[in-house]
Amino acid sequence: MPDDGSAQSGTVWPMPAFRFKVTITGSDGWNDPQKGSFQEVSGLESETQVIEYRHSALAPYSTIKMPGIAKVGTVTLKRGIFVKDNSFWDWYSKINMNTFKRATVLIELLDEAGNATMSWTLNQAFPTKVSGPDMKSDGNEVAINTLELAFETLVVKNGGS
Repeated sequence: MPDDGSAQSGTVWPMPAFRFKVTITGSDGWNDPQKGSFQEVSGLESETQVIEYRHSALAPYSTIKMPGIAKVGTVTLKRGIFVKDNSFWDWYSKINMNTFKRATVLIELLDEAGNATMSWTLNQAFPTKVSGPDMKSDGNEVAINTLELAFETLVVKNGGS
């Protein structure tokens, strides 16, 4: 018998993406929990490059495809600007000559009770771009800072960290 949705089973419905938590560790200035409150996270992706190879002994004169090097994208974090908080800009300003401290970024998707149901861990993360807000005299939006992060590996787990 098909499920009509009346039971509201946790295995039937996909998770909503609006409740999440971001924790940044290993970088200076991220001890305040308010600094981990983000409006948006995007770019959680990984892809594998394709290698085309043609073996000379193969009868058809076409290539075969094999998996190559895996690569991850850049993750974008957006959050409102708080009074006397320059943590995005401060972290970005420390990347001169590779003498900065890299961070581990943990992004957790939360259920209704606030428990992590899935997590993405960005290892060896560092900022590559910081953007300030677009300001308009006739607007009524919240001022948003944007931080783009490069990282070396992405670890995805079900059930949280």
